[in-house]
Amino acid sequence: MKLEFSAGGIVYRKDPSTSSGFKILVAKHSQHHGWVFPKGLIGDKEDNKHQTKEETAIREVKEETGIDGEIETEIKPTSYFYVWEKEKIKKTVYYFIMKFKGGDTNDHDDEMEDVMWIDYNQVSEKLTYASEKEAWEEAKELIT
Repeated sequence: MKLEFSAGGIVYRKDPSTSSGFKILVAKHSQHHGWVFPKGLIGDKEDNKHQTKEETAIREVKEETGIDGEIETEIKPTSYFYVWEKEKIKKTVYYFIMKFKGGDTNDHDDEMEDVMWIDYNQVSEKLTYASEKEAWEEAKELIT
């Protein structure tokens, strides 16, 4: 079994027009079409092989969503299994709560087919996977 390690962000911004006062950044993946938080592999390429998990999270949020985030805190990592090309992989994801600093969701890369800000109260319904929902359960208590 192969092990993978990724890092990503749960990005929020204040929005007084919503009932919760916050919007959360989510993205729809181009391959599996699931709604997720942006994340990516730590040290997967030559130019980022020495990045910390924090640096990876900031980079991946920017690449996948067009948004610049500032890390506020780390939450408990999540783990799950998947199969890729007949190989079982255990993936551990380090998530960071990030405050929106700037950027435009229209500047996302091709890995995501859609990126949007949604109301804090709609996040649980929108996310596709259990591991993402698990991360959200911890993160939402720290954002309010």
